[in-house]
Amino acid sequence: MSSSGQHTRFAPDRGLTSRMVATMFVIGLLYVGFTGLLIALLRGAWPLIVLISGGLFVAQFWFSDKITERAMGARPVTAEQFPQLHGTVDRLCALADMPKPRVAVADNDMPNAFATGRNPQNAVVCVTTGLLRRLEPEELEGVLAHELSHVAHRDVAVMTIAGFLGVLAGAMTRIAMYGGFIGGNRNSNDQNAAIAALVIPLVSMVVYAISFLLTRLLSRYRELAADRAAAQLTGRPSALASALTKVTGQIAAIPTEDLRRSQPYNAFYFAPALSARETASQLLSTHPTLEKRLAQLAKISEQLGR
Repeated sequence: MSSSGQHTRFAPDRGLTSRMVATMFVIGLLYVGFTGLLIALLRGAWPLIVLISGGLFVAQFWFSDKITERAMGARPVTAEQFPQLHGTVDRLCALADMPKPRVAVADNDMPNAFATGRNPQNAVVCVTTGLLRRLEPEELEGVLAHELSHVAHRDVAVMTIAGFLGVLAGAMTRIAMYGGFIGGNRNSNDQNAAIAALVIPLVSMVVYAISFLLTRLLSRYRELAADRAAAQLTGRPSALASALTKVTGQIAAIPTEDLRRSQPYNAFYFAPALSARETASQLLSTHPTLEKRLAQLAKISEQLGR
């Protein structure tokens, strides 16, 4: 089995790669521009700005797997505890020629799964107990192949970095507004402080909006890419389609209040935690519509049948 994880047997996706590169380029420009503006407006506080920007970025990137695991209540499980789950992950990793990620389970009745981690060597794949209860073995294999595709294509790391700019924009605005940088020293430069008080929140909102739209667009494409890669690796697009239909239908039936608690993590999930009505009207969703995902899998099934 390959230990590098650089070249797996998951089908390469040039469309996904080009979109990730383009998104990261634009977000990188926004990050540099936003930090530069903060330094220019808050000259005396620039060492703190650089320290906070760098610290937040490193923490979010380096500990993304641990942060996500804890937030979603995931616990690592052994092969003795969940033999079928581990067996399926082992088989798929051997088939894809990639390192085996950590395997975790979340005690949650909502049927779902997610993958996170900065690279294939530090990844975790997690399924909920609700998913394990509801899916047949071949359906579970399709879902796990989808999640492993995210790991192999490194799009978990890209989404973590891409989502960071929105976090930074919000954090910097709060620090600037409430940390005493703005209007904290009226004798120094009232005019500059007043300009900064107006400009920083405005720029933060624009930066957040752009990064939000870019990450949503990329997230929808990466879900379609993961469905494609999983269907091609397993050779069973119908099993993944069946899992998608089952999971989406079951999620839509869960009470709205329970779904709301999971919505902040939708970008990580196999299927979004939304009611049927919300899914239909979700123009800025992290996931493409069920119809679009099923249509793509039907097309792949047709191609494989030839």
